[in-house]
Amino acid sequence: MDTLEQPSSLPKNNPRTINGWAFFDWANSAYALVITVAIFPGYFLELTNDSVNVLGLRMSDSTLYAWSIALAYLIIAAVSPILSGIADYGGRKKVFLRFFTTLGALACISLLFFTGMPTLWVGVVGFILATIGFAGGIVFYNSFLPIIATEDRYDDVSAKGFSYGFIGSVILLIVNLVVIMNYGWFGFPDGLRAVPTAFVMVGLWWIGFAQIPLRRLPEDRPSKPVDKLLSKGYQELRKAWRNLRSEPNAMRFLIAFFCYNAGVQAVLFLASTFAEKELKFSSTGLIFLVLILQIVAIGGAWASAKLSGRKGNKYSIVLMLIIWTVICIVGYFVQTGADFYFLAAAVGLVMGGIQSLSRSTYAKLLPENTPDTASYFSFYDVMDKVSTVVGTFTFGFVEQITGGMRNSVMALAVFFVVSLLILSVVKIKRMTTN
Repeated sequence: MDTLEQPSSLPKNNPRTINGWAFFDWANSAYALVITVAIFPGYFLELTNDSVNVLGLRMSDSTLYAWSIALAYLIIAAVSPILSGIADYGGRKKVFLRFFTTLGALACISLLFFTGMPTLWVGVVGFILATIGFAGGIVFYNSFLPIIATEDRYDDVSAKGFSYGFIGSVILLIVNLVVIMNYGWFGFPDGLRAVPTAFVMVGLWWIGFAQIPLRRLPEDRPSKPVDKLLSKGYQELRKAWRNLRSEPNAMRFLIAFFCYNAGVQAVLFLASTFAEKELKFSSTGLIFLVLILQIVAIGGAWASAKLSGRKGNKYSIVLMLIIWTVICIVGYFVQTGADFYFLAAAVGLVMGGIQSLSRSTYAKLLPENTPDTASYFSFYDVMDKVSTVVGTFTFGFVEQITGGMRNSVMALAVFFVVSLLILSVVKIKRMTTN
């Protein structure tokens, strides 16, 4: 019987493997950008009534959108830890990576059938399933980072992944923009009818380019009996948790990450709905807004890696959290579209950097040469998912009780301030020196 191949026996820093890993970001970031940020929010708000009734609860359509995101991330947060334990024990990281990718891509394509209030359930369920596929895949994608790269390369490799994601998603977004703005060329009566083509293109792009990492990443080595995977997966997770508790800096960092990621994800997911409802952006204006954000983010991810190499990860993250706090405060007062474009550029500058450095910083805080990367990263990803639930739910809840999104934006600033206080006591001993 084969034994589970340990990460330490795999060749690290192989350019072909690293580039293949980064292409997963290229593949699935198209969903994150084109669907959840640029196109679907405006399309959803356009097709739905301002006030909707869901299971007897009356809410705004933007609140329903925010809470749909929260529900998707709550589901994946509940199941991903045990799946990660199974992946570590049974050597099935790529199996789950492939499953969630397929689920997400097909669910994204299903949004083609969301055409108005009579098919609202298609839009909500399809969006939730696609978001689960996106979030679930990232759990196992992240766990490959300590396997394919040495610690001194974590920041650069993590930044490469985010940069690939930004570049690929911008390319596809531009293609979608051409179709929507020139709908007559493609036989559509108006731009709104052309939007669903983006759902199909994103789904095909996602599942198509994902084949590159699925071919190049280290192969699974399933060696354990299937009937024992569930119980052993749970045991693997408990073992990782016991080990993680003996790493106080990793635990403190996870708590800080939870707080600031709640604010980051709420901004990224709901900036478009804010621009559409508060500043009356058109669908085309929203797409241009997101393009600015993404193009700046490409440079921001690389700049953060270079800054961490000079000043360290903690310094870099603290600086970006201060910028995020200022963004929320300014966002409360912004009144014009032009001002919001500048604010979007500021978000882009720190958007990729904070996500890239968070992933690589956590990798540095793990016990060295551990084979249980999926189990350890499951805790990171649970924090990611649950904080996204908290952030998006808070945004929707504050809007629901106050009647205004501006109050929701100001509430997000609290997350960043709290995370700064917690991060002040985190010590990151192992740092890059290049």
